[in-house]
Amino acid sequence: MAFEGFSFNDFWDDCEYAKKEYISNPPTDELISEVEQELGYKLPESFIWLMKQHNGGIPVNTCYHINKPTSWAEDHIAITGIMGIGRDKPYAICGELGSRFMMEEWGYPNIGVAICDCPSAGHDMVFLDYRECGPQGEPKVVHIDQECDYEITFLADNFEEFIRGLVNEEVFNS
Repeated sequence: MAFEGFSFNDFWDDCEYAKKEYISNPPTDELISEVEQELGYKLPESFIWLMKQHNGGIPVNTCYHINKPTSWAEDHIAITGIMGIGRDKPYAICGELGSRFMMEEWGYPNIGVAICDCPSAGHDMVFLDYRECGPQGEPKVVHIDQECDYEITFLADNFEEFIRGLVNEEVFNS
């Protein structure tokens, strides 16, 4: 089972902005199939499971530790929100500011699916990376930094590992 032993009790910040820009109704199996077909990638089971519980939003813990500097920080990346499965919210993976938009309008490499935007307002993103596994496989999670010539930095072996690794920004402010 996905996220065994992980509590989502205090995971989401359901503020008005999150409700307006990110959070959609739980996706139906039909919508998931349509979105996968539109994007050309099978979404990871852990991503689908989480979106069926809470379809997109802003997590309380928005930082992820890395061992190299980016245009954001010396030792971590930050996300603004997690894109849900759908088209109805601006920050949904097939929404107005979703995955296709980021590749077509911002020039991000076509390596998979954009799943998290960052506080830089489009200058860096978190993607599901299907380069090694192919469009039907289990993608890794990467950070792409537009400010550093679209440098790709590995974050996690899978979506669940990425979610489990998110920490509060206060960890880096001490």
